[in-house]
Amino acid sequence: MGMTIAEKILAAHSGHTTLTPGQLIECQTDWVLCHEITTPAALRMLEERGMDRVFNPDQIVAVPDHSVPAMNIKAAQMYQKLKSWVKEKGIKHFYDVGRGGIAHVVLENTGLMKPGQTLVSGDSHTCNAGALGTFATGVGSTDLAGAIYAGMVWFKVPETMLIKVTGQTQQGVTPKDIVLEVIKRIGADGANYLVMEWVGDYIDNLDMEGRFTLANMAIEAGGKTGIVAVDDTTRAYMAERGVTPDQYTEYQSDPDAKYKVMVEVDASQVEPTVAYPNIPSNGRVAGSDHIPVTHAYVGSCTNGRISDLRDVARILKGNKVAEGVQMIVVPATQLIWKQAAQEGLLEIFVDAGASVSYPSCGACLGMHSGVLGPNDVCISSTNRNFVGRMGDPSAAIYLASPATVAASAVAGFIADPRAYNHTLPNTSAQVTGGAAD
Repeated sequence: MGMTIAEKILAAHSGHTTLTPGQLIECQTDWVLCHEITTPAALRMLEERGMDRVFNPDQIVAVPDHSVPAMNIKAAQMYQKLKSWVKEKGIKHFYDVGRGGIAHVVLENTGLMKPGQTLVSGDSHTCNAGALGTFATGVGSTDLAGAIYAGMVWFKVPETMLIKVTGQTQQGVTPKDIVLEVIKRIGADGANYLVMEWVGDYIDNLDMEGRFTLANMAIEAGGKTGIVAVDDTTRAYMAERGVTPDQYTEYQSDPDAKYKVMVEVDASQVEPTVAYPNIPSNGRVAGSDHIPVTHAYVGSCTNGRISDLRDVARILKGNKVAEGVQMIVVPATQLIWKQAAQEGLLEIFVDAGASVSYPSCGACLGMHSGVLGPNDVCISSTNRNFVGRMGDPSAAIYLASPATVAASAVAGFIADPRAYNHTLPNTSAQVTGGAAD
């Protein structure tokens, strides 16, 4: 029996030639990604047991992102803990405030994480890196502590769901709509502990930023990770970051690989989709109901990239954010913020009446920079709309693409982005690197 991409990567990192789903393995991790929220708890566990060491300081990436710049004393203390640990252990890859942004998006742009590698982090959206043909997954602080100490993690080998997306989308439909459509079909636990492997000619023609969005939201379907096979798009992306094919290993699923389930999607039939409260699987067509909004939020590790900001600018250009709507745009990293400024996107946002914030996780998890109050109604390009996720438990969160968020901000209610036809000059260049080490 053949193996899937994920099974091959795990086999190569656990000393096996073959693996079968359900098998327990001790797996080597190539990278550990740390931020200021979950890492301090892991460090305390190690310190309390006299195990205060790092398996390899050159294989740890540290990026404070959730509560920075610090919004209170406790957040400042957590940031201080991460920063002092980085200095003490000689961790080379540290992307401090002003040099980084959201950890997952920073990492994807550095060229450090390469196809065929493994990554763990104390953050559920670590699956984002699976778009590079890696096995990347979030773990709890206990497993994070073990990875920091030993560079090893225990896994039960997951089964794989094959998602085949064919055809081309309608105008105004984005990868965010595709992944919301899939989650709507299979449910919020439809991929429970499964790898979500994306294939099909739609994926073949999709740029890396779109692939990151798909892989990023595997966790919203209960998935262990998302993954896309390496192809010319991946290779070109890595080459732009100074990484050549001899520096990584490509894995492809075997023709006779076994999949637990297959999901087929005709991209041409997908419409702009909005996930209604209070679960990402509660998807409906954008504009089905003219629900008034008080907040419109663009950002997060799911949708804070330059292509997302361009989509927003196309709609906001020449328009105004509706009265009574607070719109916040959060570029995912410093580099994206700078590129958006160079392309004139930030000026378009400001002229339209939107506020542009600093790169961070911000209001996505209700910590700062746009936290929702009682009975607020927010349409957001983030990834979760659970009760209390972005602030007060009475607030309602609707998940959508950046284009749908922008259209709704202008309309004052949840709107279909296909009603807006504005275009910008050609700005096809992608961000071509992470912050300097």
